[in-house]
Amino acid sequence: MLKRTPLYDFHVSAGGRMVDFAGWEMPIIYRSIVEEHDQTRNSGSMFDVSHMGRLYFSGPDAGAFLNKIVTRNLSDQAVGQCRYSLVCKSDGGVLDDVIVSRGEKEWILVCNASNRDKIVSHLASVRSTSELSFDITDQTEATAMIALQGPKVLDKLNESLPVDLKTLKRYHFVQITVMMVPLTIFRSGYTGEDGAEIILPARMAPMAMKMIGSKLDAPDAVIKPAGLGARDTLRLEAAMPLYGHELNEQSDPLSAGLGWAVDLTKDFIGAAALRNIKEKGNARKLVGLELEGKRIARQGTQVKQGDKVVGEVTSGTLSPTLQKSIALAYVNADVSDEGTQLAADLKGTANPARIVKLPFYKKRKD
Repeated sequence: MLKRTPLYDFHVSAGGRMVDFAGWEMPIIYRSIVEEHDQTRNSGSMFDVSHMGRLYFSGPDAGAFLNKIVTRNLSDQAVGQCRYSLVCKSDGGVLDDVIVSRGEKEWILVCNASNRDKIVSHLASVRSTSELSFDITDQTEATAMIALQGPKVLDKLNESLPVDLKTLKRYHFVQITVMMVPLTIFRSGYTGEDGAEIILPARMAPMAMKMIGSKLDAPDAVIKPAGLGARDTLRLEAAMPLYGHELNEQSDPLSAGLGWAVDLTKDFIGAAALRNIKEKGNARKLVGLELEGKRIARQGTQVKQGDKVVGEVTSGTLSPTLQKSIALAYVNADVSDEGTQLAADLKGTANPARIVKLPFYKKRKD
């Protein structure tokens, strides 16, 4: 039986088309992917991300344990700060990409819904061989999480919250209480736009939605609901990796262009293997492709140079913002330079494609 988030009734009443996503019944679309995409880029959208795993770590050695688990160095992470990181296997393969946040009394790790059980199992396995003292609590189903993204979102939220979110630095968070509802508010997101992600008690989610969003169904609403379809096109324009596409257990973070989130000067699970990859050089690299025409290169599409297969597409779409066919792909390192002319094999047709600088889209500056 599929799980339902605390906002399930809202999705149904708002006309959300519900689908199975990682064992959760989630809205893929409300109106149209393009409309929801444009709403996010131009104003603001609300995404239900309650299906993502939320694990809390407390105790004297919580930070030390997490530092052993993830690729980023957490030893100098300040209270109120969030960091993108990865959890790897001993061979350097990616188990998941995560956000680690440090609070005054606890750490929060947010992981992908599809990997929650795997990560919990991995943590338990590593903990069984550790003498570190800490506690882990899985708060996924006891809480809700919503992402509000878009250029007008922070001003809208500031009307309802007793804190100026515009003064909060990117990838930082605050913990406040509003009308007896505890909120953890992160200035972060997965769309390439500014905005916030909010964790709150599951039972209070429907009430908080009315307070934070208000009039989401109005034609001129600043913030409207958006589904997983638009979330995917938005993150692809921003060249943000998606687990199961750009990342998996057979890929490593260095080849994925995520070396900035890997500290090879510290010891963590997978560090030795990643040091070896760095020393030898990447055999392949993740690149951005811009295709001629409007045909879409889907995941698994072969990338060629002449008759030779030199790579494979991991994600592709027709960019609503740029009105161009774009894709992310792993290609051989020797053909990975920006400007290199390649081709995507679209059902036997060699569709010209050029390697371009990432991200495809950057949010406009005020």
